[in-house]
Amino acid sequence: MESNAAAKETAAIFEEKVRKDLTEFLQYKGALDSHVPECPDVEERWGGMVRAYIGDGAKEFQDYPVVSLGWMMLIGMAMAKYWDTDWTKYAAMSDEEIYKELRDKKGYDNLDETVVNDVLGYEGEAAEKITDLVAECASRVLSLINHEPVEPGTEAALGCYIGALHQLYLAGMAMQLNALGYHMTPLAASQN
Repeated sequence: MESNAAAKETAAIFEEKVRKDLTEFLQYKGALDSHVPECPDVEERWGGMVRAYIGDGAKEFQDYPVVSLGWMMLIGMAMAKYWDTDWTKYAAMSDEEIYKELRDKKGYDNLDETVVNDVLGYEGEAAEKITDLVAECASRVLSLINHEPVEPGTEAALGCYIGALHQLYLAGMAMQLNALGYHMTPLAASQN
């Protein structure tokens, strides 16, 4: 039986592994710049968003792990879009209200359609590319989870799952910010 401290350390190390893998993969795919954009407003909503999502996500993980993981990346993308377009409205809503609005529009099983088509406005080939990229990211993370030496059902396993969701949320947020034109580039040196 591992201690609480050991479980937290295992989860933290795993989360960093996921962050690094997703960042490198999305940069390779051209979906992220070398300097990953940040958005404290959206990042701060993570805790409430995972509490709203975990009941559905954990329930689905057994039979549909890629969906359980990928949907959180889509939620991060939706939150970035909301931040860019109408943050006053969404900042006033609870995380549970935002999640339920996304989930209930077409149901949990169709959260990808709700986010990709209705929130982000992608259609046709562009929608397919985004959906495929999210599925690839979720599959990569699932592979990392499957190769992590933690026993299912333990505190460490739950910590790794939540850490994976966190990094997928942040990756979705960053990827959408890049798509919206937020590029974190250094200012040119002034010429005197």
